[in-house]
Amino acid sequence: MDLHGIHVPLVTPFAADGSVAADALARLAGDLLTAGAAGLVVLGTTGEPGSLDDAEKRLVLDTVAPVCRAHGAPLTVGVGGGDTGRTADALAALDGVADAALATVPAFVRPGPAGVLAHFRHLAAHSPVPLIVYHIPYRTGQQLDAGTLAEVLRLPGVIGVKYAAGGIDDTAVDLLGQGQRGVMAGDDTHLSALMAIGADGGILASAHLATGQYADLADAWRKGDADRARGLGHRLAALARAAFAEPNPAVVKGVLHAQGRIPTPDVRLPLLSATPAAVATALDRLAEVAE
Repeated sequence: MDLHGIHVPLVTPFAADGSVAADALARLAGDLLTAGAAGLVVLGTTGEPGSLDDAEKRLVLDTVAPVCRAHGAPLTVGVGGGDTGRTADALAALDGVADAALATVPAFVRPGPAGVLAHFRHLAAHSPVPLIVYHIPYRTGQQLDAGTLAEVLRLPGVIGVKYAAGGIDDTAVDLLGQGQRGVMAGDDTHLSALMAIGADGGILASAHLATGQYADLADAWRKGDADRARGLGHRLAALARAAFAEPNPAVVKGVLHAQGRIPTPDVRLPLLSATPAAVATALDRLAEVAE
């Protein structure tokens, strides 16, 4: 699997009775791939996996997998937690179902760089699918330097990293300066800047809302067309800020509902639905992207 372009971490739509709206999920997945997404991710943070039971998680996976197959697009499944053994068990269940897994640096445990490397070495040795490392230190509490991440990325079976450090930090600069491939932006507002210094694409929740424009931006940087990329990158960054003005994925769901693409804007506690003002602002920024 060649990791590049824009992958969309899918929301989990809910029906009015609170159940997973599988039909809406299938339509949304197909629309995103038709609009230019290079691949989809299910059961990542944006999909609210912590609020889904096992049957609902399986429904999400079984709904999206055939859509990806029909489009010839890769499907990545989010797995993770602080326990290496249970994460390895979750990976084993993906055999024949997914093309890759998005696995977090262990959260809360803070095992240190050597522990993180041992964690991913174990996962890579036992996973039936390639791994994408999810580096998001402001959630996991575990910062890693470029040397450690590069060592993780050299492990057989590790194909890339979703890099979400909250900005363009020294680790990102050093990692990309080494020519590391498979680096995917995970902070939506910083996609353009990361691609300008060598990232291969992004895994971005706000790409639900302007999928074609995000794909165009990735294509522009890949071709070295900085003039085309800069203006579009700024407009998409403004959209991303609006989409994350309240806890993700509330605003994204609010906009998708306003567009008639999902049946409700609902999220599950402890998340709260987006305020009307936040949704209106995001819709305004979306209109500006399309201008």
